[in-house]
Amino acid sequence: MVSLLADGLKNLWNIDINDCPSDLSLKYKLAQAEYNVKNNLVDLDNVQPDTFGENGFKNPEELLGWLYENQPEEELVLSHGDFCLPNIFFDNDNISGYIDLGKTGIADKWCDIALCYRSLSDNYAGRYNGHAYSGVDASLLFQKIGVEPDWEKIRYYILLDELF
Repeated sequence: MVSLLADGLKNLWNIDINDCPSDLSLKYKLAQAEYNVKNNLVDLDNVQPDTFGENGFKNPEELLGWLYENQPEEELVLSHGDFCLPNIFFDNDNISGYIDLGKTGIADKWCDIALCYRSLSDNYAGRYNGHAYSGVDASLLFQKIGVEPDWEKIRYYILLDELF
C-alpha cells in the first residue's frame, strides 16, 4: 500500500502546474486558516491530542500566529491537498480514484507528504472503517518517494491542517 501511495503522490507531482488556476500555496492557506479562526470554525473536537492544552498551543489564535511566524520554503507541485487514506480508492494493486479534491491545486508537496504520513500512522495504529490494522511502517513512505523526512515541514503542515 505504501508503494501505491508513493506512486500516487509522484503522479500528481509530475503534472505540469504552469497553467493551473488553483493557487493553494501557504499565502492562501494561511488566509483561509485565519478566516476559520476568526469565525470560530475550527473544530476543536477533531484535532490531534497534543495540539492544544498543557503541552501544546493555548488556542487556535496562538497556533495561527506560530504558523505565520514559521512558514517553510515551499516546493510547489500539484497537490491533492488532503492526501489521506479515506480519500483514496484502491482496486487491487492500483489507485483507482480520489475524492475530496476541493483543496487540489498548486501547493507545497510537503503538505501531501505530511497528511499521508499522519494518515498512515493514525489509520494503522488501530482501527479504521471497521477493520483492525497493524504492521504498516509509515516511515517507508519517505523511502518510496525518495526524500529524507523533513520533520519540521511535516509538523508544520499537520498543525496547519488542525485549523481546517
